[in-house]
Amino acid sequence: MSEKSLAEMQREVDRYISQFKEGYFSPLSMLARMSEEVGELAREVNHHYGEKPKKPDEADNSIEMELGDIMFIVMCFANSLGIDLTEAHNGVMNKFNTRDANRWTRKNVEP
Repeated sequence: MSEKSLAEMQREVDRYISQFKEGYFSPLSMLARMSEEVGELAREVNHHYGEKPKKPDEADNSIEMELGDIMFIVMCFANSLGIDLTEAHNGVMNKFNTRDANRWTRKNVEP
């Protein structure tokens, strides 16, 4: 599968949502949905890495699919508010590279 840019993914999500009369949910509903998805991710991580095994009759979800669900709702949220996630990402990386430039211990890089 070929790589997609974040902008392409946002457009793909918008094309999908735009085919329905209901369109995007309200920001509060999307925040609730995002919280639900993060909870589902937490459950999968706990099953995989924690001490809580799945019940025999529980669905076989995956961390990968839960992360995908979170990405989808983040893109819906951003699209509904007119936020370009590439610009948001660039702003966050700039913040980390400046504000937090000396916060962590860097690995020794050999020449």
